[in-house]
Amino acid sequence: MCSVAASTDPDGKSLLDYPRPSVAVDVAVLTVDGADLKVLVVPHRSGRLALPGTFLHEGERLRDAAERCLRIKAGLAGAEFHQLAMFDDPGRDDRGWVLSMTHGAALPRMALPRDALLIPVDGDRVTQDLAFDHADVVTLAVADLRERYARSVDPSGLAGDTFTVLELRRVYEVVFGRPLPKDSFRRHMLPALAHTGDMAVVGTGRPAEIYTRGPAALPPGAAAFLAG
Repeated sequence: MCSVAASTDPDGKSLLDYPRPSVAVDVAVLTVDGADLKVLVVPHRSGRLALPGTFLHEGERLRDAAERCLRIKAGLAGAEFHQLAMFDDPGRDDRGWVLSMTHGAALPRMALPRDALLIPVDGDRVTQDLAFDHADVVTLAVADLRERYARSVDPSGLAGDTFTVLELRRVYEVVFGRPLPKDSFRRHMLPALAHTGDMAVVGTGRPAEIYTRGPAALPPGAAAFLAG
């Protein structure tokens, strides 16, 4: 049995004597939809839109809570995601003291439900008002997405399993929010691509080689090129 001294701090207080915040998870799911970068949102009982999120259940891991909220609120099961940052402003939620472990995900549009509610991201900000500090979560998720796309070729598979350089460039232009010179883009990407041996014919143009993601990372200059 633990002694009282072992379960209290130098002030004689135990863990139960300190105020404890509620803990939540929120997930920003980004996708490329045509020529737009968009984020998945859900209706919130406040009447505003929000990222899929939920409170942590007793004995539950953060990852399990994120999986649960994506499944129940967004109809997504088995989606890959990762932690971004803890949002800990004491005033971020008008219901009380709530910490949120935010998560980021990027999925091809076809991997999302047809009726998913998506709103555009302009630059690194959503174009509509979101509940709480969720607009800031989206900004962080976009920065994280761009950092990952500057390190390796399409790590979230937004261009599909195979693609032409043109198709890949169009995805990167949406992710980075700016036009990318085709010759420079091709030069930076080719070292990290693998040939499939197939060709694609689009319209009356010349056949284009079809590639897949290779094992190599993008060359060191790619990040500066993509950032502009």
